[in-house]
Amino acid sequence: MLQGTSSNAGKSVLTAALCRILLQDGFSVAPFKAQNMALNSFVTPDGCEIGRAQAVQAAACRLEPDARMNPVLLKPSSDTGSQVVVMGHPVGNMRVKEYVAFKPRAFETVQTAYDSLAAEHDVMVLEGAGSPAEINLKAHDIVNMQMARYADARVLLVGDIDRGGVFASLVGTMELLDQWERDHVAGFVLNRFRGDASLLQPALDYTTNRTGKPFFGVVPHVDSLGLPEEDSVSFKEAFGREKALRDDCVDVVLVDLPHIANFTDMDALGGEPDVQVRVVRSADALGEPDCIVLPGSKNTPGDLAWLRSNGLAAAIQTLARSDRAPRIVGICGGLQMLGLQVEDPLQVESVDREDGGTGLGLLAVHTAMGRDKVLTRVSGRHVGLDASVSGYEIHHGRTSIASGAEVQPVVVLDDGAVIGFGTPDGAVWGTYLHGVFDADDFRRRFVDDLRIRRGMAPLGRVVASYGLDPALDRLAGVVREALDMTAVYAMLGLGRCGA
Repeated sequence: MLQGTSSNAGKSVLTAALCRILLQDGFSVAPFKAQNMALNSFVTPDGCEIGRAQAVQAAACRLEPDARMNPVLLKPSSDTGSQVVVMGHPVGNMRVKEYVAFKPRAFETVQTAYDSLAAEHDVMVLEGAGSPAEINLKAHDIVNMQMARYADARVLLVGDIDRGGVFASLVGTMELLDQWERDHVAGFVLNRFRGDASLLQPALDYTTNRTGKPFFGVVPHVDSLGLPEEDSVSFKEAFGREKALRDDCVDVVLVDLPHIANFTDMDALGGEPDVQVRVVRSADALGEPDCIVLPGSKNTPGDLAWLRSNGLAAAIQTLARSDRAPRIVGICGGLQMLGLQVEDPLQVESVDREDGGTGLGLLAVHTAMGRDKVLTRVSGRHVGLDASVSGYEIHHGRTSIASGAEVQPVVVLDDGAVIGFGTPDGAVWGTYLHGVFDADDFRRRFVDDLRIRRGMAPLGRVVASYGLDPALDRLAGVVREALDMTAVYAMLGLGRCGA
């Protein structure tokens, strides 16, 4: 089991790496995270919703994602409330105290899911959440040490050395654990180190002498892993490092909503060498981009109110009417925001609001939130760019064209269903399809359209291929080199380590 001294310590990525290493070494392996709080989710083949990180970890095991891998998913819709998804399906919106009361029932489901999945595999690689030393949460923990105890798992405690204070975090975490919890900790892993690892030896020795726990390795910082970010902080940092637009790039702005969801939709687009993605939270930072993307949201009415209050809504509307109007794209909640109105009378998303949300009015569609959630994997065609697309739908909203409006179908599924709408000139469009940019041919056609509008020649060919498998192999190679895998296998009682 991988636990961390904090959120964003790199547990999800290291879990994926160990899953792929074990697979390479001939073991049947599966990932497991009892409870995940994330707005990045994925749809399994049988229409269940799980955390995106567990879907990536499943890919590392070359397995289809399975609801048992993440039996409880929390999707925050406000500062104090979340939609609770159990075994892939929502069971309601709960505030913190309500969820704490619900946790004993949730843990029963977690245990059943774990037992079922573990019975099918040689090795389970578990991931914790946040830190096991959150003393205000330990009494009702179902994801860290209580899960380790149930699974009889050996724990590697991961610390992110890049953020500083890692040795104090490791020692402090151990000090705040009960003895039975310390007994589950096999040792430590340092993550994201930059420099000469031999210089760390005095600190490693001191920490081991103080805690009695060894280090299993020091994993270097790796730029451009090519894997989806689990944490929104890392995601925003990745797309925020380069401020000045390069002459050979098109400028794509992603609007950073307070309840942004499935921001991994931008990963493939951001990997194109002639695309620069900027994350923007204010009207002043908007500039004159070639494209504006409104991403998914877990609280569309609330995020619409935020767009209006900080001036971004007005700025986007002004740009849409300008001589050099950018392409404006909405994905899922972003599609809903482009429309005329978003109604949520049942408070499915807007748990703190009874009113609907007035949209940006750039697309003549209406959206009403329903209680039932659409969860499905789909494929189809982007009509405007005549290219195949595929991905998944996760939404409560039902969107329809306003009476008499000139709105065109943009994304049409293989069965003829329309899940994308646009203006006749193609300047504004939106779709419920998460992963719309993942298809290499469509993505290149989309970028080439932006290049032409900017006065650049289209490349006319795929120049970047988006796929997880090669990235997972590269990650596994780095982690295998950094960790003492002989010690890891001995810890697991497997007694052997692959080449």
